Amino acid sequence: MRTATSLPEEIREDDELWIPMPDGTRLAARTWRPVSSDDEPVPAVLEFIPYRQRDLTASRDSVNHRYLAAHGYACVRADLRGSGDSEGILTGEYLERELNDAERILEWMADQPWCDGHLGMMGISWGGFNALQVAARRPPSLDAIVTICSSDDRYADDVHYMGGCLLSDNLSWASTMFAYTSCPPDPAVVGDRWREMWHDRLNGSGLWLEDWLRHQHRDGFWRHGSVCEDYDAVQCPVFAVSGWADGYSNAVLRMLERLDVPRKGLIGPWSHKYPHFGQPGPAIGFLQELVRWWDYWLKGVENSVMKEPMLRIWMQESVPPSTAYQERPGRWVGEVEWPSAKIEQLERQFSRYRLASPGEPLDAQPLTIESPLSVGQFAGKWCSYNAPPDLPYDQREEDGGAIVFDSDELDERWEILGTPTVNLEFSVSEPVAQVAVRLSDVAPDGRATRVSFGLLNLNHLAGHDAPEPLEPGRRYQVPVNLNGMAHAFPPGHQVRVAVSTSYWPLAWPPPVPVQMTVYPEGSSLELPIRPADEPDDVDLHPFDEPEGSVPITTTTLRTGEHRWRVSRDLIDYRSMLEVVKDLGTVRFEDIELDVARRAEEYYTWVDNDFETVCGEVIWTMGFARDGWDVRTVTRTTLTSTPTHFHLHAELNAYEGGQRVAARNWDTAIARDHV
Repeated sequence: MRTATSLPEEIREDDELWIPMPDGTRLAARTWRPVSSDDEPVPAVLEFIPYRQRDLTASRDSVNHRYLAAHGYACVRADLRGSGDSEGILTGEYLERELNDAERILEWMADQPWCDGHLGMMGISWGGFNALQVAARRPPSLDAIVTICSSDDRYADDVHYMGGCLLSDNLSWASTMFAYTSCPPDPAVVGDRWREMWHDRLNGSGLWLEDWLRHQHRDGFWRHGSVCEDYDAVQCPVFAVSGWADGYSNAVLRMLERLDVPRKGLIGPWSHKYPHFGQPGPAIGFLQELVRWWDYWLKGVENSVMKEPMLRIWMQESVPPSTAYQERPGRWVGEVEWPSAKIEQLERQFSRYRLASPGEPLDAQPLTIESPLSVGQFAGKWCSYNAPPDLPYDQREEDGGAIVFDSDELDERWEILGTPTVNLEFSVSEPVAQVAVRLSDVAPDGRATRVSFGLLNLNHLAGHDAPEPLEPGRRYQVPVNLNGMAHAFPPGHQVRVAVSTSYWPLAWPPPVPVQMTVYPEGSSLELPIRPADEPDDVDLHPFDEPEGSVPITTTTLRTGEHRWRVSRDLIDYRSMLEVVKDLGTVRFEDIELDVARRAEEYYTWVDNDFETVCGEVIWTMGFARDGWDVRTVTRTTLTSTPTHFHLHAELNAYEGGQRVAARNWDTAIARDHV
């Protein structure tokens, strides 16, 4: 990303701002705004997240918000109640209190002399979620939002559960927030109160994973904050953004289809990042796109932003399998509406280990599989955010534990855009079961690149809110929707569908091993085919090169390490996926603060013994300045039996090397058809 050396307006930054809430709690914030807004008020944009605006997101904030401010906006970056330097305690995500606080901040912004009363919200991940959720509450001054890497469905398509299957990222993400909520405020900001505030957090934030495990199907807990419950509640314009390597691309397609407001969608090749930092590349000039969006909706500038296609996506070309890519080859294509009238459904019937060609006689012999726990160890992360390289590796490593259906070699190019569906007719041997379905691009040399996948808890056939036991041996039919995708299969390649009964450690396995029988005569693949080389694609508005403001100055004091290791001991048959993301120690020069972060994840199992499955996450966070030295270490361990999840967690806090707080959790939670 290039640094913008000259910006259109001089800006003013206020870095120790307090926003009062009605109950007397003060939230820590900072603002960037044009100096000219002292006399000529401007629109304002809010980003409201729990990731510590004074240090952990300070570099990114300085790139983003300074840039927007220099283009005529007042940007407010506030820490959630109980995070960063904000007062109070944070006890969960997207709580009613959080959304109320956001509305109060918007009211405060509209009342400031530098604000003209026109407001927007933006954010990635957490900030994208609450922007959507606040929009659904219709605060009077909120004119438009930008939601990046978020979901409209907190249950079926989020980090916790996918298709009703428990994700290991539920453990990973809960452990991340366990560590973040244990961090102290900065004494340089809050003064002598820092220790009292810190201990309030250590004692009061709680273990979020326990809450999430106690809600194993769609209920009021997950309906709260899920915009999919009432799309009509959103009445302001929405710009929805994600990437194909992110976990949240499906939501962009759903919102374009179901919202009834002016809306735009953008999906690139990226992982869980802002598109101007996009990896895999190519990154784009996303801040320039934000300026165009805000100019149109907050300033009334007549530009072309709403005359362009509703959906812009990166049509990905075929690539060999890899756990990381510097760039994904492809091209930008556009759709003037979504769903697109251009898309046609192509169906291929299952036959014995084949996707049958039209007119081909079918071999309808049933096929049975009981997948080993090793299927899934090369799946990568559900959401590529933690420790790249974390994308799926060669799927030949997984296909031996699955039923595989291959097409003939293609004699023409197939461009897929949308949601593939696998229709399954099946029976199972146990009352609780799941299915994982993978779609791969198989090259002539045999290498298989996963291009999409789907998970479904088969006990949710009647809906995610009504789990029921399966009747062993009974035939069922179900559509399994895979993640939305844009991918070009070249001539000479094959399309592969792989069906397995487990996908560990990406998803927690069922209580006991399951045999699944697939009946080809009732099973098929549906692919959304987009005509290649649409003439209007060449006329798309080109994206600028990524640029942003000069980031704050940081110095690396200790270099970190990244590790992603799969291992198996062939003596005791113990297997492990080890993921380490050590960010080292970084000094934030403007506030003379040293910050250290290290995360370790271990997913282990023995042979094919489902009761040995274990996930463990350890986080270490440290903050130091001029003799002030604090550190927290959190450890979360999740195991299971056929009837219960067993959760153990530890929190230890240190000041000057001495332990000053310790907490332990140990609980069993009954499995509810998971």
